[in-house]
Amino acid sequence: MTEEQYVIEMRNITKQFGTFKANDNINLKVRKGEIHALLGENGAGKSTLMNVLSGLLQPTSGEILMDGQKVDISSPTKANQLGIGMVHQHFMLVEAFTVTENIILGSELTHLGILDKKKARQEILRLSEEYGLQVDPDAYIRDISVGMQQRVEILKTLYRGANVLIFDEPTAVLTPQEIDELIEIMGSLVKEGKSIILITHKLDEIKKVADRCSVIRRGQSIGTVDVKDVSSQQLADMMVGRSVSFKTDKIPATPGEVILSIKNLSVKESRGLEAVKNLSLDVRRGEVVGIAGIDGNGQSELIQAITGLRKVESGTVTLGSEDITNKRPRKITETGVGHVPEDRHKYGLILPLPLSENLTLQSYYHAPFSKMGVLNHGEIDKYAKRLIEEYDVRTTSEKAPAGSLSGGNQQKAIIAREVDRDPDLLIVAQPTRGLDVGAIEYIHNRLVEQRDKNKGVLLVSFELDEILNVSDRIAVIHAGEIVGIVDPKETSENELGLLMAGYSLEEARKELKAGESNE
Repeated sequence: MTEEQYVIEMRNITKQFGTFKANDNINLKVRKGEIHALLGENGAGKSTLMNVLSGLLQPTSGEILMDGQKVDISSPTKANQLGIGMVHQHFMLVEAFTVTENIILGSELTHLGILDKKKARQEILRLSEEYGLQVDPDAYIRDISVGMQQRVEILKTLYRGANVLIFDEPTAVLTPQEIDELIEIMGSLVKEGKSIILITHKLDEIKKVADRCSVIRRGQSIGTVDVKDVSSQQLADMMVGRSVSFKTDKIPATPGEVILSIKNLSVKESRGLEAVKNLSLDVRRGEVVGIAGIDGNGQSELIQAITGLRKVESGTVTLGSEDITNKRPRKITETGVGHVPEDRHKYGLILPLPLSENLTLQSYYHAPFSKMGVLNHGEIDKYAKRLIEEYDVRTTSEKAPAGSLSGGNQQKAIIAREVDRDPDLLIVAQPTRGLDVGAIEYIHNRLVEQRDKNKGVLLVSFELDEILNVSDRIAVIHAGEIVGIVDPKETSENELGLLMAGYSLEEARKELKAGESNE
């Protein structure tokens, strides 16, 4: 194949930070009109490589060619000018702006110095029609679904003339139906001659949409394969360097007494609107209860209310026989609740502090870690070393700042800290978001291990395969209410998707039955 047939060619890219090589002589070739998956463990160097391609970082050595011609991508603006656009995992949208205002932000059309919003709106409608990205150009971002917001992000790149689109974990917060719609959209983009680089940890999605897949491990190229010629298991083994199990090995649950009882709970969100509405749910010892739902349907507020981070307006939260409603977070923690928060950077770790101090955040004020208010750093370090070894947290030292660890190892550190305290109830939110299959396997096994120690586990996740794989019961939340509780062995992703969209259990099953009879 000649060089001219590659729309992007990254040759011998090395990116070094001090003595550490995040990218070590990596090669990547992307054909015009293909979906090219980029796969690798957390910390493998995928994001660094894409930051080089999108102009956010400059390579230490190596070169980039577009259509066979060497290019200098010195900034994100230069990348845009060359037709490279990135659809970020965390949407870069202004909620108070309309769809049109968000799309044109930074690339405004003007006539005689006056913003020509009408012309921009017409161009957005043309693009949305051409690529099957139907949006309401006048709707406010705060009023549209997550799937629709993603369409806006894609339109932003197309509006700027992108021919190469980088999708970073694009399905992290979508329902199964929205994922199917996104796959169709990606198909229409490549039919129009666009090229897509897809960063994802979801091997089933790679098998479904990608033409080829390049695997990176520890900053080095492992190889590029035609997706049709390999299995998901082979891709996982290439990525991790060992055999990985996708199915969590667990014995059937034997639920005991109720450990968490939520009765008629109502909680407001930050703007004063009701986010959790008269919600009731029980979690028993010896079971994992999964909460499935689209982002923004009250999950965050529910967890914050249980853990004391948000005020309960009405209703009760009981742990065992103790009422913990509106108690302080430390009191709730000491009563027997472990909490792995959805945002590990904001709520789980103090990134500049050493890992050792992060591992004792919940217990530093107890012996042997302190005496009369004075920290015993020797004991703290000794404890941290034990957890690092026991939970396979990969770090240069217990003294390394928490912010220097990869996402997967930060998550392992939080789980080590919370589980080692032996809480009666473990609350975990988005525990594997953005993690590779090796880290996911490890964390799922730890959750089931807690269940088998007769603890209660409340799992909140947007990943339906995770909910189905780990949970013993699944409660579906929509608009702050539990709309159905199902057995994972007797439900499906499609049924859960309909429940997440607001259908009742009866309506969802009726809809699925009607769909089957029409086939």
